[in-house]
This record gives sequence, structure tokens and C-alpha cells, in this order.
Amino acid sequence: MTTNASLSRAMSAPSSPPLLPLPDRVAALLSDLESPPRLAAHLRAVHDVAHRLIAWMEHHRPGVTFDREAVLFGAATHDIGKAVHVAELSEPGSAHEEAGEALLIGRGIPPELARFAATHASWTDLRVGLDDLLVSLADKIWKNKRVPDLEDLVIGRLAEATGRAAWEEFSALDELLGVIGDAADERLAFQASFPIHA
Repeated sequence: MTTNASLSRAMSAPSSPPLLPLPDRVAALLSDLESPPRLAAHLRAVHDVAHRLIAWMEHHRPGVTFDREAVLFGAATHDIGKAVHVAELSEPGSAHEEAGEALLIGRGIPPELARFAATHASWTDLRVGLDDLLVSLADKIWKNKRVPDLEDLVIGRLAEATGRAAWEEFSALDELLGVIGDAADERLAFQASFPIHA
């Protein structure tokens, strides 16, 4: 299979588990960058999980204000800097964060959308809002990684917005994250089935 075919499959082909395709705007950007197929597969998995988080928020927490489209775009592009720092697809590193934000801005993406490439791993920054926290959460829970500090921040924002007790928000969110996390092995296998290098 050619890299272009592999990249296309990673972005939109039927998958197991079933994952929503990446938005056309993001797919075009990844194609233009000749993105590693594994990066596209990762972004697709996180984008799909973000959809699930948002659907839950809209149904169960309709009074909580957040920017749906920004969260989805952020989830679909948060690691785009790894198209430049390819080694960070298989090794730890944070060079992709600033590089990703700069790459997106350089391609005409507004800073308020490009920021997720930099903020997805910086959830303790006081300037980070609920939109950023939801992208960060999607980027962890897609592989069933539970990060108590991150989840506490989300719970705090939800409790503040709804007036419910933090334990109530914890209970509801914990149940949701458990359900999403159940398919983590399948998502990890989907991502691993694509090559890192072109």
C-alpha cells in the first residue's frame, strides 16, 4: 500500500472500532503536509473521542458553555506538529507543541484555533479554558489514560458552571470516561496499524 493510500485510509476509511473521519479541512492539511499515516490515525481517534465527550456535554450538561467546533478542530489537529517532529510519534517530546501552533498559524488557521497544538499538554496554565481541557481530556482518554489532575480541573469547571457538587460531576464524568476507555485497545491497535514514516 502506498503512503498516500495509507494516509487516506487513516483519515477516513471504515475502521475498527468505528471512528468518525477527520474533517475535510484537516484531511486536506494533513495531505498537503504529507503527514505520517500514524499521526493521522492518532488525530482521528482523538477527534472521535472528542465527539463523544461533546455529545455527552450537550446532552447531560446543556447549560455549560464551550465552543464545540473549536474543540473538534483542536482534537483533530492537536499533535500536527509531529508532522515536523516525526520522532515524537514514538518517543517522548514536546517540540511538536510550539511547532504545531506555528505551523497552523502559518497556514492561515486563526490563533484561537491553532492554540490547541500548544495547550493540549499545558492544562495547568491559568489561561487554559474548558475548550482546551476537553481537547486535553480527549487526548488522554482515547487510550484510557486517566490523569486525576486534568480530570479534577474539568470537574471543577463543570461544577462551577452547573452549580452541582464536585462529587456529582466526578461521578458522572467518571462513568463516561470508563465507557469511552473500554474501546481504548481497539483504538490503539487502529493507530498502530499505520506506519510512522512515509
